[in-house]
Amino acid sequence: MLKVENLSVHYGMIQAVKDVSFEVNKGEIVSLIGANGAGKTTILKSLSGLVKPSGGSMTFNNEDLTKKSAPAIVKSGLVQVPEGRHIFAGMTVMENLELGGFIHNNHDEKKEILDYIFETFPVLKERLKQDAATLSGGEQQMLAMGRALMTKPDLLLLDEPSMGLAPIFIREIFHIIERINKQGTTILLIEQNANMALKLSDRGYVLETGQVVLKGSGKELLESEEVQKAYLGG
Repeated sequence: MLKVENLSVHYGMIQAVKDVSFEVNKGEIVSLIGANGAGKTTILKSLSGLVKPSGGSMTFNNEDLTKKSAPAIVKSGLVQVPEGRHIFAGMTVMENLELGGFIHNNHDEKKEILDYIFETFPVLKERLKQDAATLSGGEQQMLAMGRALMTKPDLLLLDEPSMGLAPIFIREIFHIIERINKQGTTILLIEQNANMALKLSDRGYVLETGQVVLKGSGKELLESEEVQKAYLGG
């Protein structure tokens, strides 16, 4: 579904991503883990068309992403939930969701997707007319995910979905990610909570200073001595 080969990204003279290669197969949850500054978010921004790579290739469903604009990438079925949520303050929950569904013109299709969103995130249905800025951190994360799911993506990119959340919300968000995946959405997950991410993932890649240094199944990486020492307090 997604294949990244020798991806390099520069910010001026600084190389943030160095010849990174990985793939995501249909139906999987794949994690990219690593410390701050490892290049994880830059990779997602490249996939979403927000940052232009300086080298390498990115193909999604056999189409070259480097030649597509950000809106065209969304319409092709690849959607990102950004770090920090970035919900639209001053707009209601419903207005935020409607903005997420901008690519759909069919009223019945939009209603069907909204029903799915409300089934997945019941709290959003209770808060439809509420200013999105007044939601709790966990509820805002649910809204950001719901807004992305309004596009009916084939591949959902999640950038640090548990960041800044209370433990009870972190567990709930990971349960929701698992449920979304089981209902047919492939997921590429960036997460500093390596333990929870790898437990959930089919496969994972460990990044350090813009490079992939380890890869394997979620189970293999959880049991890796290097991962335990660096990320799991082992």
